[in-house]
Amino acid sequence: MQKKTELITNADGTIFHLNLHPEDISDKIIIVGDPGRVDMISSMLHDVRVRKTNREFHTVTGSFEEGEVTIISSGIGTDNIDIVVNELDALANIDLKTGLIKEDPVSLTFIRLGTSGGLRRDVPVGSYVLTETAIGFDGLLHFYEGYDWILDNMLSSVIADYLEWPDTLPYPYAVNADKELADLFQNDDFIRGITISAPGFYAPQGRRLRLETFDSEINNKLERFSLLGRIICNYEMESSALYGLSALLGHKALTVCAVIGNRVTGEFIMDYKPIINELALKVLKII
Repeated sequence: MQKKTELITNADGTIFHLNLHPEDISDKIIIVGDPGRVDMISSMLHDVRVRKTNREFHTVTGSFEEGEVTIISSGIGTDNIDIVVNELDALANIDLKTGLIKEDPVSLTFIRLGTSGGLRRDVPVGSYVLTETAIGFDGLLHFYEGYDWILDNMLSSVIADYLEWPDTLPYPYAVNADKELADLFQNDDFIRGITISAPGFYAPQGRRLRLETFDSEINNKLERFSLLGRIICNYEMESSALYGLSALLGHKALTVCAVIGNRVTGEFIMDYKPIINELALKVLKII
């Protein structure tokens, strides 16, 4: 029998952190960082049947046009994505009462819709980036067994050599988006490329306040990087874990982000809500 500390449920039978029952979610799920963004996007839905909040995890399930969609906030970072993806998978593929894995696995569709910082002059503020590949500087996937087959090992190796990656940091890992899902977004509105998922907002993204970074030139190096025409477009903090865990669990995942700051030019958009609102409508129509 599985230990109670492995798959934790609440007194009402909901999954521990998300506070959700299996029937509360759709098989199409939009993941955002900011809980407030859930309410903004859910205003586009009709026939809302679920609205639940626990900690930073705010969930709304309703209909858009002819289909149903769940919108959930993850908070910031790959550690939170670890909670969200594993618990959503458990809702779909584990009997919460017995702890037994269901015989017929369900594949969920995850779209991360967020904000990011551009790493090139030709990725300007106000643009949208579709993450074809996420490179994780966070190390989360290394805690899971059997991930080698999902990695873009050549890209991981090249970027580590290029950056002279120190042994004191987790080795970078690269995971590709679900191709079928990415192919749905075939229009000129999206800049396609590589996204760096950082394990923090300041030094891990090359920012200096009172503390120095381990490499003061890392952003300049990332801007210049190119491998067989593949370029690094932006920083954010979740996609590597989302792509890695989704691939291991048999789900589809894609990240599309609005660029609200450009680390090369120093430009920043303070009122970026209209841009996110427009991006959310595009995503809802596509999925």
